[in-house]
Amino acid sequence: MATMAQAIRMALHYGEKNLGLSEVFGEDVGPPLGGVFTVTQGIECAWNSPLDERGIIGAAMGLGLANRRAVAEIQFCDYIYNTIDLLKLMGMQCWASNGDWALPVTVMTPVGSGIRGSIYHSHSFDATMTHIPGWKIVMPSNPLDAYGLMIACLKENNPTMYLKPKALLRIRGTEGIPGEPPLTPEGEKQLREMIDMPILGSAAHKTWKARFPKELTDYTVEIGKGKIVREGSQVTVVSYGRTLPICAQAADQLKSENISAEVIDMRTLWPYDWAMISESIRKTGRVIFVNEDTEVTNFGEHLIRRTVEELFYHLEARPRLIAGSFTPGIGLADTLEMASAPQLEQILHGIREVAAERA
Repeated sequence: MATMAQAIRMALHYGEKNLGLSEVFGEDVGPPLGGVFTVTQGIECAWNSPLDERGIIGAAMGLGLANRRAVAEIQFCDYIYNTIDLLKLMGMQCWASNGDWALPVTVMTPVGSGIRGSIYHSHSFDATMTHIPGWKIVMPSNPLDAYGLMIACLKENNPTMYLKPKALLRIRGTEGIPGEPPLTPEGEKQLREMIDMPILGSAAHKTWKARFPKELTDYTVEIGKGKIVREGSQVTVVSYGRTLPICAQAADQLKSENISAEVIDMRTLWPYDWAMISESIRKTGRVIFVNEDTEVTNFGEHLIRRTVEELFYHLEARPRLIAGSFTPGIGLADTLEMASAPQLEQILHGIREVAAERA
């Protein structure tokens, strides 16, 4: 099984060979490193930019207006905030030109906690990004979706924001990507030997060249479509990115307590699958939204507002939000990081509380 980093890498390779992807760039994105998380190792059109986030986003806009399909990476989302005005301009182009100017550009950036990155490498960007109209925004929670969502972005003429949950980039999937080697330990080893660069400076590294699987396809996860990852009848749990697998784990654990939780992976933050979410809430009468961005003006608060406005008379309990703490930073120590972002026990407690409440 591929890891999420390998899945994104394979999708980028497919894009440069089949979907017109001509530029992949950002800090350390090209040789010899291939990105701080190795997501761009072996990509032929990858090149290193100066250490200049505004320059990266500005170049992406220019390439898009020239109808060049590009993927621009900001090495960590913590450093994307000084480009907000440029992201706003990119989101305006199609609308302001009455559809005449397309921007076939994907901005890719790692988000969230989980690697002990402390105050400069641990923050989230989903709530801020959803406040910028004109973009399509995706965040995978597993390698298969990571591949399919990247392929979807590479087919888009709108600007797309691809948020990579850094804590999941080394996690192997449970579903195979069409075209990857056999789903066995031997297949995993084969894939590593094919597309994982040897240690920098080693003898093998000097002659290494990626050999991507030839059977890769344009497997696509449609932007705007969520996925029910656990069926349930009592509580709807809506999440995405790093917290999604934790929510699924919580749902599995609570079965022994006779609590049936339905877990939805949004996959796309804009446009999002409100039809799936609202149908589930109508069925269960209860909902809890989970993500790791800070709790104040959280995207989950928007979803709660819409839930109350449109589904009030279907609710049997108050909607809940479990999110990151509203603190200026995330601590380096394990205990501090875990206190700053939702963990399993917090999610278990939240689901139990919602399941027990009666209107």
